[in-house]
Amino acid sequence: MHAIELVFAFGWSAFWIYWLWAAFSMKKGRLSLGRELRIRALIVLLALLLIRVGAFRNRGLSSDPSRAVLGLVLFAVGLGFAIWARLHIGRNWGTPMSRKNDPELVTSGPYRLVRHPIYTGILVAGIGTAVALSWSWLIAVALAGVYFIYSAIVEERYLSEQFPDTYPAYRRSTKMLVPFIF
Repeated sequence: MHAIELVFAFGWSAFWIYWLWAAFSMKKGRLSLGRELRIRALIVLLALLLIRVGAFRNRGLSSDPSRAVLGLVLFAVGLGFAIWARLHIGRNWGTPMSRKNDPELVTSGPYRLVRHPIYTGILVAGIGTAVALSWSWLIAVALAGVYFIYSAIVEERYLSEQFPDTYPAYRRSTKMLVPFIF
């Protein structure tokens, strides 16, 4: 394994360990097991199929140092943004598409830049991984992107129901995933 691969493996591992640890501090809530569970199962099946057909096999690491540096910067910025958003939302955080008991609408910090900064950060980190290691990782980023957009749409439906007076204005003034664009 190359040094750059070790950096990414360690970085992603540390991020997900932190993420699991932080999950213990969230408010109680509930997750709908209907369509939301089906989309998760579909994404997992697609990922397993792609692994089976060899979509993620190492087809030669990029040896371009500028790509490695750009990838590492995107990776660090993305994970940093996701962690900032997770810390800022505090106990209101939950698994995708879950509903919280006693929810609060958070619109400050990274949430004033985009409505779903955790998703944005993870996607940017994924793009950084692809840039530094192999373009084939963009397949995983695309799968995550589909899942995150679907999750965001479901979550926004819930938020519109829970905050009918404030969420529509926030939604109009703040982009979903990419500041000023989308």
